[in-house]
Amino acid sequence: MELMETKLSGVVVISPTVHGDNRGWFMETHSSAKLIGNGIDLNFVQDNHSFSSEKGTLRGLHYQMMPKAQTKLVRCTRGSIYDVAVDLREDSPTFKQWFGIELSAENKKQLLVPKGFAHGFITLTNDVEVQYKVDEVYSPEHDRNILWNDPEIGIEWPALEVTLSEKDRNAPLLRDADNNFRVDN
Repeated sequence: MELMETKLSGVVVISPTVHGDNRGWFMETHSSAKLIGNGIDLNFVQDNHSFSSEKGTLRGLHYQMMPKAQTKLVRCTRGSIYDVAVDLREDSPTFKQWFGIELSAENKKQLLVPKGFAHGFITLTNDVEVQYKVDEVYSPEHDRNILWNDPEIGIEWPALEVTLSEKDRNAPLLRDADNNFRVDN
């Protein structure tokens, strides 16, 4: 398992070691011991799985407020997505900055999105499945989102016709959204 830091502190790309032979392949998708060995100590409590039938489906940008904020370990197990994390920590030197990466069933990469970040993705193919672990259960009272194309953030999404949920279509701009994140929480 190889971990690569990104320009956003705490956002990490994880590339599992894939062992293949004439039968197929095997990989560890999560190892607490290996993460702890790299200074990442998490207790995942819930697994989530989404299916999107059409290319251009955009989910996000989502987050949960403190004290129910979630760290997510995201992977795409069918098809391909462009996955994005946005720093919402107002006292961070990278506040409002974003990082994006293609995750696919083929490249098997994962993205670790820590508390204090919004998360979203757009499907690059039809029939996409995304699975992710979280270290806090879903809390409707703490669930928030921000507009996927907020010009103040300036995410460079792939040029696709976008399909959104009503919730994501009506999300507020970051400047109008609830946010209680700080670097040290």
